[in-house]
Amino acid sequence: MTLVLDVEVPPLAGFTVGVTAARRADELTALLERRGATVVHGPAIRIVPVPDDAELQAATSSLIAHPVDYVVVTTGIGFRGWVEAAEGWGLGPDLLGVVGKASVFARGPKAKGAVRAAGLVESWSPESESNSEMLRQLLQIGVSGRRVAVQLHGEPLPGFVSALRQAGADVVELPVYRWTAPIDEGPLERLIESVLAGSVDALTFTSAPAVASVLATARRLGRYDALVSVLRGRVVAVCVGSITAGPLVAAGVPVVRPERARIGALARTVAVELPARATRLSVGTCRLEVRGQGVVVDGVLRGVSPAPMAVLRALTATPGKVLSRPALIGVLRRHSGRDENVDAHAVETAIARLRSALGDSSLVQTVVKRGYRLAIPA
Repeated sequence: MTLVLDVEVPPLAGFTVGVTAARRADELTALLERRGATVVHGPAIRIVPVPDDAELQAATSSLIAHPVDYVVVTTGIGFRGWVEAAEGWGLGPDLLGVVGKASVFARGPKAKGAVRAAGLVESWSPESESNSEMLRQLLQIGVSGRRVAVQLHGEPLPGFVSALRQAGADVVELPVYRWTAPIDEGPLERLIESVLAGSVDALTFTSAPAVASVLATARRLGRYDALVSVLRGRVVAVCVGSITAGPLVAAGVPVVRPERARIGALARTVAVELPARATRLSVGTCRLEVRGQGVVVDGVLRGVSPAPMAVLRALTATPGKVLSRPALIGVLRRHSGRDENVDAHAVETAIARLRSALGDSSLVQTVVKRGYRLAIPA
């Protein structure tokens, strides 16, 4: 199949990107597709609001009865959910009155927006939009003997909270919503298998719980080691920020992330990182750019099916050198994940399809009694 484009090939055309996000997945997908990517969505988590949670109601009542000195707002959606829940309990005005008298630390623009939408004003917000910078600021100001409310963002913040308590603060934790497994784990399982099969080029993450869920799902499937190995190699892991990247870094997976923790910046980072990893070669009289799931031949994007693509990657790994039929049989077996029905005929079929996809049969040469090579000029 040949996709002829009248304009410059989009940066992500020919690449497939996996999206694990639950919230704002549509926004991220649209940004990636606008840059030419094919997107595979497998939500790793779902957000469960807890407006009726007795723990949250008790913490809110405690905060109203014993006002705090500092309020830490980690997410906009969480703060809005907390205020809405308080209103449902008839505690809305009392909560806003207490928070309005405290110093409010908002983690980023969305948290600030939610605070201001409630008629309040934040006292301080870190440029890095990180919890770690907020913690440093609080410790620098001094929290000994002070009461601090911390709005959690889907999971506990044990390091953050314990550091405040060790510094002498009385900390009130506010679990506004929780992360849990998706109701249907099928899409996530299929996304993981696609990553392992080599049909996904980048895997994106927008929260640490999503990373943890992907790794836990891979472990349950008996594919954890294989997934970590792939993420350490051909498939690039792209995280929205350092907190999100934490579980992957702990697993020894290299992570790419934007300078600013934004969905738009995440998409732009993917659009820079994947083309930078493309293999560019002069083959015959043509200029080839081998992308994840396609090839740009002299400025024209050509789709290549998975088996011929596996053969092309093997040929480009050793440009101009001959790969024997037994070697290519091994390539196709690793690609298919099975030994049966992979023989010399399968190699010939894959080569024929590859030549057809490239649009020029002379780009892949047959070396009699030896195998195949790319037509790399001397």
